Amino acid sequence: MTTDAATPQGTPAPVTPKNKEPYQQAYYPPVPTGFTRLMRGNLIWQFWRFIVINLKMFKLMLSSHH
Repeated sequence: MTTDAATPQGTPAPVTPKNKEPYQQAYYPPVPTGFTRLMRGNLIWQFWRFIVINLKMFKLMLSSHH
């Protein structure tokens, strides 16, 4: 059995997680497109999504009460 002189015996070698190497595409977070950023700031779209989500919750509440 050979040991590496750089790491003392009993100390595990440092492990680099997969897809976390710097400058690889998987390292960077996704960036929203221009259209996505536009829709996030559009009050009409936000109001519409608010209504749709509330209707879905209301439908769920109605179906859960026998």
